[in-house]
Amino acid sequence: MLWYVVKLLVLLPLIGAMIWGSLKLAQRMQGRLGAPQRGTKAVRIVETTMLSPTMRLAVLEFHGREILVSTSRHGLTRLAEAPARPLTEDAA
Repeated sequence: MLWYVVKLLVLLPLIGAMIWGSLKLAQRMQGRLGAPQRGTKAVRIVETTMLSPTMRLAVLEFHGREILVSTSRHGLTRLAEAPARPLTEDAA
């Protein structure tokens, strides 16, 4: 019984540290693997608004255009499109 408790006290923190380390590594690698080679992203999320627990509105900027999309568990739906607004001093 004592051997079981000693193994538990040693292995439980070790497993917790491995889980924490893998989560931190995944967070660091997530930004690096998804980014384009030239360093700038083609799509930028300008604003999001939660409508319900399963629906959200998002404004995306893509190639000088702002695109309003609705997101749900069924996917994305493009609702509107307009020219991009210039960045103001406050937003930058």
